[in-house]
Amino acid sequence: MSNPASHPGSEPATQETTVLPAPGGSEVTGRPQHPIARTRWNSGADLGLLVLRLVLGGTFLAHGSQKLFGLFGGPGISGFADGLAGYGYRAPEVLALVTGITETVGGALVVIGLFTPLAAAGLLGIMVNTVWLKYGNGFFVPPDNPGGIELDVLLGGLAAGITLTGPGRVALDKGRAWFRHPVASGWVCLLLGAGAGVLCYLLLRT
Repeated sequence: MSNPASHPGSEPATQETTVLPAPGGSEVTGRPQHPIARTRWNSGADLGLLVLRLVLGGTFLAHGSQKLFGLFGGPGISGFADGLAGYGYRAPEVLALVTGITETVGGALVVIGLFTPLAAAGLLGIMVNTVWLKYGNGFFVPPDNPGGIELDVLLGGLAAGITLTGPGRVALDKGRAWFRHPVASGWVCLLLGAGAGVLCYLLLRT
């Protein structure tokens, strides 16, 4: 038998390779192609989210303890209710209790990373209401303007960010659908939290 490759003009047989399609794509034939590289989170991202959660949740946990239990020199429920009444809020005792519970429980859940998007959204709602209430005082908080909103904007921004990113792997939410990149649930919780803050200001303030 003669070797086909030895005849002039003959071409060696080529083997067609099928490459599996990328998600949403179509099958490609021909030369082998390199698979699309996916961006992977590293431990730095997870540890960074843990730090942000500890700062955000710990701050709200402390403030909630001031309102609920009078700890850390806080006013307690009655003192905080008096302050809300001074700002013109209806049912200040009930609102003071709800705010204190939201800050305390929401802060604790953010710290441990449990139901994180929803917990962070609750904290965001409080900050939306607070910023709207105090925005006329200016942004910065120098010694002569304790009513500035920069701290409130900072905490609200952190809460919004955690709502959208999820808690990362160092959390009790690990393995749940929203522990990383909770796009759908994150946006839903974000809108719920911001909407609750707006409604609280519009409906409960005289």
